[in-house]
Amino acid sequence: MTVSGRFTLRVGWAAATLCTVCLPAVSTAFAQGQGQPAGPPVVGVVTARKEPITQTEQFIGRIEAKQRVDIVARVTAFIEKRLFVEGADVQEGTLLYLLEKGPFQAAVDAQRAQIAQVKAQLGNARLTTQRARTLLGGPAGQQSTYDAALANERALEAQLQAAQAQLETAQINLGYTEIRAPITGQIGRTALTIGNVVGPGSGVLTTIVSQDPMFVTFPVPVHEAITLRARYTPLGGFGAVVIRAQLPDGRLYGHTGKLDFVNNTIATNTDTILLRGVLPNPPIFDRTHDSITVRELLDGEFVTVFLEGAEPVEVVAIPRAAVLADQQGSYVYVIGPENRAEQRRIQLGQSSTTLAAVTSGLKVGEQVIAEGLQRVRAGEAVSPEPADTTLQRFMRNSAARDGRATPASPDGSSRRR
Repeated sequence: MTVSGRFTLRVGWAAATLCTVCLPAVSTAFAQGQGQPAGPPVVGVVTARKEPITQTEQFIGRIEAKQRVDIVARVTAFIEKRLFVEGADVQEGTLLYLLEKGPFQAAVDAQRAQIAQVKAQLGNARLTTQRARTLLGGPAGQQSTYDAALANERALEAQLQAAQAQLETAQINLGYTEIRAPITGQIGRTALTIGNVVGPGSGVLTTIVSQDPMFVTFPVPVHEAITLRARYTPLGGFGAVVIRAQLPDGRLYGHTGKLDFVNNTIATNTDTILLRGVLPNPPIFDRTHDSITVRELLDGEFVTVFLEGAEPVEVVAIPRAAVLADQQGSYVYVIGPENRAEQRRIQLGQSSTTLAAVTSGLKVGEQVIAEGLQRVRAGEAVSPEPADTTLQRFMRNSAARDGRATPASPDGSSRRR
């Protein structure tokens, strides 16, 4: 046999072997394709039921200090000392700057000398007036002499009052040479250093902002403000609302706050009304380094504000994954008569990333398809089975978390407190 003949024989044997191996599989697949049609698709269903969920609205807000003071010089003088650490917390009354005292102390001393001089003149004038009054009863007494002495006495009394007022002014100016903190808070950087001349026209020397608590202000569209008012006023007003904040890095701030103010005017350019809450801002660490206290919230910081009810409310809830949407809105598939899938249009209320709160279109107890939605067609029969136990357990756990109003993180996942 030639080489080519052997090659042909081996190829033919390999092809025959391959057909022998593949034939049962192909026959089986064909038999399955040509056999009885497959039954209705199996879908997982959950029961629509009442679940506690906290109603939450999300807004963009800004952190603001409750108190903010710009420190300026009240008198013109040289800066002799700076007595604070930039960025540190200072207490009300803490001495911040010490200005040159000499000229102002000299002015106080001069006014005191002026008062002493006027007092001496006033004492002599009173004696003169007393003598003139005594002489009025005798032949040497004259009314004009008495009147002149009395007028001089009263003029000196007025000079004494003016000198005392000037002394008070000089003492006030002397006090201005000690610049103290008017509030408790964190102090910023100094604009002028030792040796510079400062005065009322020098501008801001430094700024102090209060730290704990802090305000958070956020504009709310008027139509949402009306909805919030209708929702929470019967429940206790401000006391029925809890404020949470999400920091710029996506972390949820660990302290909750309270709403304390609603503005009395509407911003006509944005059709919004300003709301304000109060958040605690304690130090992050118990121990500080170099007198610098580190806190989470900073004045002027942007945050995401979650305005939520203090108490959860019960709503008809289903898994968020069961909700579909098209151009007409949201809908779900429910199990109808003869196990046929029915498309049901629904209205969603306040929902979370895991639970959908249904305000209309669905009743408690209805079976909602939550798994196998890609195989469902409206009006076609399905084979309903309880949804996977993992989904059932996840729904219960989600309800428990949402009952505590867990906001969603920027990537859509739920954050546990």
